[in-house]
Amino acid sequence: MNIQETFAFIANQIHTAIFATVDSQGRPVTCAIDIMDYDENGLYFLTAKGKNFYNRLKDNDDIAFTAMKGENTLSCVAVSVQGKAKEIGTDKLPDLFRKNPYMEKLYPDASSRRALTVFQIYEGSGEWFDLSKLPIERAGFSFGGIQVKKNGYFVTDKCIGCKLCYSKCPQKCIDITQKPVVIQQEHCLRCGNCFEICPARAIERRL
Repeated sequence: MNIQETFAFIANQIHTAIFATVDSQGRPVTCAIDIMDYDENGLYFLTAKGKNFYNRLKDNDDIAFTAMKGENTLSCVAVSVQGKAKEIGTDKLPDLFRKNPYMEKLYPDASSRRALTVFQIYEGSGEWFDLSKLPIERAGFSFGGIQVKKNGYFVTDKCIGCKLCYSKCPQKCIDITQKPVVIQQEHCLRCGNCFEICPARAIERRL
């Protein structure tokens, strides 16, 4: 999927995400937040200025969230994002209420909405993780000028072709028809079994 399709899935199909922010003492705090809209510039959510969540966002613009859709683990699609959010004010509030009409039950009139403000997640990187498929599928993405980092386990030229890594891979996502063997990153669970068993220490972990 391209980034707009990913944004659409987050906002329209998953909608509610678990956000992590940092409090004044550097401790992580989580809360459930609805992703209410998106465009080519990022994702949008709102909060009230009287909430502790608002204060944490103003003190530190770093955010992370995970959103999931599925009835159980093996039918689950999860999207995780790390990025930065900034307050953009109230201009977009009418659009968010129009696209999310349930908000009118929480804030029914103009006077009750005076406390609200909109934030934009304007840059970030993340990962799509689909456990409903076998082998599993994962893909990285980024937006706002951030570059996707290639992390996970990779086989180096030290590989001796013993295929022990394949024998321990739960997804059988290692191409052993070549040497060095190749880990298919789009299917890898990143469990580390290959790294632990390799007798030649030919597999490296990139963070």
